[in-house]
Amino acid sequence: MNELSKAIEDIVALFDSLGIGHAIMGGIAVRVYGIPRATYDIDFTAAIDRSAFAELFRRVKDLGYTVPEPYLQGWTDQVGGMPLVKFRRFLAGRGVDIDVFLAESPYQSSILNRRQWAKLNGLEAWLVSPEDLVLLKLLAFRPRDVADVGDVIFMQGQLDVAYMRQWAPQLGVAERLETAVQEHYPL
Repeated sequence: MNELSKAIEDIVALFDSLGIGHAIMGGIAVRVYGIPRATYDIDFTAAIDRSAFAELFRRVKDLGYTVPEPYLQGWTDQVGGMPLVKFRRFLAGRGVDIDVFLAESPYQSSILNRRQWAKLNGLEAWLVSPEDLVLLKLLAFRPRDVADVGDVIFMQGQLDVAYMRQWAPQLGVAERLETAVQEHYPL
């Protein structure tokens, strides 16, 4: 088992044992829905109540992961307007970063309601839907994210564009979505 698979297995089992609803997103989900590419981190969205941080961090540390001190003090980072916490573990000589986006918004609740059970790296786990992956990639909007959007749309064929259009304005990605739709679903 490679280091990413081991980390996925660890964190999924931990979330399941704590009753935390979750879904994998980011580059790992791209491997399932799009064209596989290298990634060295694992991104989750998870329904974690902040009052449960102490127990979560204790259990993460028991598994051999580190939690940076600011998170232990209650701080959360922000990416794309979404709060997150991070863990890290060195496996087979390589650092594996775990980014856990806190499902605190109606959109992130929708992500968890639409998640899909999938096989990846010999494991089974919850993944965000392809539509949510596209929206999240449009939100991040780095060059590799733009490429991932095209790959996911190409590999998945017709996506639920109405669903994506429902959330795109609230996420501030409506124009980006329309550009991707026009590029990949020409009339």
